[in-house]
Amino acid sequence: MRLTDSVPTEPGRVRVALAEDGVLLREGLAGLLTRFGFTVVAAVGDAPSLLSAYAAEQPDLVVTDIRMPPGYTDEGLRAALELRRRNPAPAVAVLSQYVQHSFAAELLESGSGRGVGYLLKDRIVDVEEFAATLHQIASGGTVVDPQVVRQLLQRHRDPLSRLSPRESEVLALLAEGHSNAAIARRLVVTEAAVGKHVGNIFAKLDLPPADDTNRRVLAVLTYLNADA
Repeated sequence: MRLTDSVPTEPGRVRVALAEDGVLLREGLAGLLTRFGFTVVAAVGDAPSLLSAYAAEQPDLVVTDIRMPPGYTDEGLRAALELRRRNPAPAVAVLSQYVQHSFAAELLESGSGRGVGYLLKDRIVDVEEFAATLHQIASGGTVVDPQVVRQLLQRHRDPLSRLSPRESEVLALLAEGHSNAAIARRLVVTEAAVGKHVGNIFAKLDLPPADDTNRRVLAVLTYLNADA
């Protein structure tokens, strides 16, 4: 953990805890935030360190990447959500290369939707605007990239809409109780191809790694609920 608590905080400056596993990007963001009037009180590289830094520093704002060690999936997002459940909770801005559907809606709904942001890294093209956005979030504002909104709304309308035609066909056969081998025979494809389609279905429906039998049941329930 890299703490900068030796730097005095000027009145009115927003105190920030930064979490990013890439060393160069983390140091670059810390320098950028300092340049635009923030005080970086902690700069860490994983979710557990972020939780510890928040407990020690009580920052006004947390800026975190979503994918961090140890699993490089959604550790940063889950850490942000845990922090938002605390009282007092910090303002939180999550940064991502993509829209992580798991927990995203829950994060945006936390704290009555105040002081939270979800920003896509590839769409940040102006550093002054980025800094202004973070100040807005720290002041209780809500800033969500329009692409995030569109994807979350689409997912809420129809969780099956992200499936390809072939994946939808495989899911329908799963709902009828067919095994992978039976589906392969029905579709005249290899069993390995069916297994790949099933894996894609699990991923697109945001079914976390678990016993595959349970995930098949959850996938079928999603299909049946959408068809109801």
